[in-house]
Amino acid sequence: MTLLILAALLWIFVHVGISGTALRARVIGAVGEKAFMIGFSLASVVSIALLVLAWRAAPTTPLWFAGPGLRWVLAALMLPTLVLFMTSHKRNPTAVGGKGLGEEPRGIQRVTRHPMLWSFALWAGIHILGNGDAASLVFFGAFLVTALAGMPSIDAKLAARHPQAWPDFAARTSIVPFAAIAAGRNRLVPGEIGLMPPLVGLLLWALLLHFHRHIFGVPAILM
Repeated sequence: MTLLILAALLWIFVHVGISGTALRARVIGAVGEKAFMIGFSLASVVSIALLVLAWRAAPTTPLWFAGPGLRWVLAALMLPTLVLFMTSHKRNPTAVGGKGLGEEPRGIQRVTRHPMLWSFALWAGIHILGNGDAASLVFFGAFLVTALAGMPSIDAKLAARHPQAWPDFAARTSIVPFAAIAAGRNRLVPGEIGLMPPLVGLLLWALLLHFHRHIFGVPAILM
């Protein structure tokens, strides 16, 4: 378990402690943007490999039991999670360095500025609840912390890089899904999202639901 905790802390340090703080700018100033991105990519691959290996080898302790009813609920929640993930690939200014911030928020950006990070956060939270053991809490918790901490971190970076475009974009969007729509600062336009991302998300959800036992060794739901 100690190795798993250290691997989780390494993952969080790489993605929050370096990428999400002023340390990133200092490192870039010392080695340059290209060298930083290469080093960051290598560090990400190494840290996630160590995290997965440590999780598989770690002894664990059951903390709670996710019964059939809860597992059905969690399986259902994976559908919007996967739909969020698929829609995040379509015109997402917060994922491409701010390109398009000066334009009207469209599609999933009307719902949340960070659809991909929310999909990771939901995925991690769902698997924490579904597994119910100490090792899974550490493993998926590392991704949950990274995703939640990444949202304000990305916002801060974009605000610094695009001081003119960011205030208006931020005022018309929200981190929390549907918050800007509920506050009357935006509106939901399903046609801008399109049919393909939700349909692909639905297909992926159905495939994972069916093949979860074969791929990961445990069923997604208990009969």
